[in-house]
Amino acid sequence: MAILVTGGTKGIGLEIGKAFSGPDRTVFLNYHGDQAAAEAAQAEVAATGARVVLIKADAGTPEGCAAMAEAVRAAGARLEQVVHCAVDAYASPVLNADPARFTRAIITNGPSLLFLVQATLDLMDRGSTVFFLTSRGGRIVVENYAAIGVGKALSESLVRYLAVELAPRGIRINCVAPSIVETDAVRQLFGAKAGDLVAHSAQSNPSGRGVQAEDYTNLMKFLASPEAEFITGQVVYVNGGANLSA
Repeated sequence: MAILVTGGTKGIGLEIGKAFSGPDRTVFLNYHGDQAAAEAAQAEVAATGARVVLIKADAGTPEGCAAMAEAVRAAGARLEQVVHCAVDAYASPVLNADPARFTRAIITNGPSLLFLVQATLDLMDRGSTVFFLTSRGGRIVVENYAAIGVGKALSESLVRYLAVELAPRGIRINCVAPSIVETDAVRQLFGAKAGDLVAHSAQSNPSGRGVQAEDYTNLMKFLASPEAEFITGQVVYVNGGANLSA
């Protein structure tokens, strides 16, 4: 049993990798550049008894996604879960954005999900599940967040199209949208304000707290289970009701 997580060596991706790990699991953690963080993540997940394989590749390109799939094949694994969590945190107002840089970030932050699904399709079986990590920034305007938000919006639509084509194969795909978490990407986007934004999100949440890793990983475990076999093509918010009022 195996899971592949793009952007899996930090933040939300790492939490997902840990949640799906265990003595009978192989966890493939993709990363792009931070070797030290990748090795630390490998040790952390391996402590659960899982076999952990690091894959250094660019999740925003067809070639990078193909390299991930080849690493899974080389390990002799089949994928029960494929999770796209990689983020290119290009922070810029839309009108000031460099067109080439903006486009590259959008592809990594959204449509590269298609590259990943195409590359790993023959490694999934009936009952496998694909997850895309999205956010409210795909539907509302957040300062300097356009390169991520536009990518998320594109892929929420793409997930619906993929769901229809994957359903006859018995493969489900869903979007999960947690509340803001103070990750490296969030710090890169919002700088010194990141901690205050996360704290404000928790304080203003109608449920009285911020999101915890178990909130979204438990949901994902359910969506990956046979009990959820009729749920596909959906966007599920995990934010305590924060998106329900102005």
